[in-house]
Amino acid sequence: MKTIHKKIWPEYFELILSGKKQYELRLADFDISEGDLLVLEEWDPKTQSYTGRTIKKQASYILKFKLDSFGQKKLIEKNGLYVIQFKNYDQKN
Repeated sequence: MKTIHKKIWPEYFELILSGKKQYELRLADFDISEGDLLVLEEWDPKTQSYTGRTIKKQASYILKFKLDSFGQKKLIEKNGLYVIQFKNYDQKN
């Protein structure tokens, strides 16, 4: 297991801290594997400095793909991508 440090802006830091955001979308310009520790260090873009707050999360699943992995590069460039987080759905109605 390795430890990886990354900057994160305050609004995303708060969403992870609250538990609402349970994923991270990153440029794949570093090596990460399942089980690695990701240390997210809050970075204030206005002051161009770290706030001193950190969150530690363990990577449980990694999906890496290239823009054209699914043959949809032009559509992605036109429309963008969604990252969708799931939660269990109780079907008792």
